[in-house]
Amino acid sequence: MVNLSELTALCEKLGCKIKTECPLREYTTFRIGGPCRALVSINSAVSAAELLRYLKANGIRYGIVGRGSNIIVSDDGFDGVILLIGSDFAGITVEGDTLKCQAGALLASACVHAQQQGLTGMENLFGIPGTVGGALYMNAGAYGSEMKDVVVSAQYIGEDCNIRTISAEDMALSYRHSAFSERECIITSVTMKLAEGDPAAIKAAMTECMQKRSSKQPLEYPSAGSTFKRPEGSYASLLIDQCGLKGLSRGGAQVSEKHSGFVINTGDATCSDVLGLCEDIKKIVFDKTGFRLELEPVILR
Repeated sequence: MVNLSELTALCEKLGCKIKTECPLREYTTFRIGGPCRALVSINSAVSAAELLRYLKANGIRYGIVGRGSNIIVSDDGFDGVILLIGSDFAGITVEGDTLKCQAGALLASACVHAQQQGLTGMENLFGIPGTVGGALYMNAGAYGSEMKDVVVSAQYIGEDCNIRTISAEDMALSYRHSAFSERECIITSVTMKLAEGDPAAIKAAMTECMQKRSSKQPLEYPSAGSTFKRPEGSYASLLIDQCGLKGLSRGGAQVSEKHSGFVINTGDATCSDVLGLCEDIKKIVFDKTGFRLELEPVILR
């Protein structure tokens, strides 16, 4: 049980904003989901560590949300506390060819910052709709580039609630996976090493990347991006296409007619609609092709 008055007092002490009975649909790109008991905006690694100690000591359920671009929230919401790693914890600094970002910085903002400083290496990551911390958590990538290509180290809060540093070599970065996704820890900052480049050429590459996204992906609708992980030996969108599932819907959830790898919210989708549709897709694809699809977004319930 969350003692809201006690938690509020702790947040005031730490200078963190808190909202109670906060609708999580406002904090996800899918725009679905019920409320959480409290949402706390993290403002520093020290604050995050102290809040985590409090929550663990009192047996309070908690979840971590950044941009909410890879999360599907239950219609019933989350009976616990959400730690929001967002705009209150989004600083970006540059030293030479090294870019250091607090975990709440948008990945797109980090790409723009790098471009303005004449640093190349992140162009293909531009447009991925998430925070830097969230991108590292899932080793986000696009068009042949991944976070593992540029990350050199990160700061995080471990299971013991202490602030630690980890090198890229120890992060077990692979396709949509990192060591962080296997442990109860919070990424607080990410350091990336880039290379010197021409700002105009970098900007042109970023513009081309965004044009590809806009032309091929249903960015005009709420979604959690690619709905399924790439199965070994094929592609989720190809399999869904082959099964004739473009436009398949359940309630307000629909397989995008523009890109079949996306399940979109056409306006009034619920979590039940989305998960039900995803189960329909998985069953049909398996029955017709033998491939098992796995959800890419995390379900928060």
